[in-house]
Amino acid sequence: MSMAEIVQQFVTGLKQTSFWEYVAVFSGIGSVYFSRIENIWVYPVGLVSTIIYIWLSAQQHLLGEAAVNLYYTIMSIYGWVMWSKRNQRKEHVLQISDSDLADWGKQFLFFGFFYVTIFLALTWLKKSFAEGAIPWADAFASATAFTGMWLMIRKKVSSWWWWIATNIASIPLYFVKGYVFTSVLYFVLLIMAIFGLIEWKRRVAAHIIS
Repeated sequence: MSMAEIVQQFVTGLKQTSFWEYVAVFSGIGSVYFSRIENIWVYPVGLVSTIIYIWLSAQQHLLGEAAVNLYYTIMSIYGWVMWSKRNQRKEHVLQISDSDLADWGKQFLFFGFFYVTIFLALTWLKKSFAEGAIPWADAFASATAFTGMWLMIRKKVSSWWWWIATNIASIPLYFVKGYVFTSVLYFVLLIMAIFGLIEWKRRVAAHIIS
């Protein structure tokens, strides 16, 4: 595909973008902004985006994307509860922290389990129902996203590395499936994830010093 064809597909895709996809995109950006500054609004704003994407993905039989956003929705409710918890001194129970070697091992096991499960499921479903699925790519984007969400709830700095991987995979994935504006969203989220990683690392360092 030439650059001119890519630009033309991008312009055409933007014209075909629905109102609800725009709402999902901007609420998704807002959610990542709130997560970067460690604000509880990450979850209610994020729920707007994930619920819309479940609906949009189901309409197009994009089961991988629908599954990811259903997971986001469930985990957002759980994360909202966890981030809201305070101790007797009214301090938040969860604090941003780094991952040690054991944590990284668990993260890769978590990722591996979901990658294999989603890949096998989409490979089977693609034959009769989810024609738009790209099993290896969808499984990677989904499994990294599942891992990133799980770690964000625990306020682990490493969550941002998984989000970066998700965003890199999702930019071309959504583009080829016709969700051009959503692919732009993931480019913006990639930049925001890099800044989120820097910000959370800074907060951990500041906490250690203090």
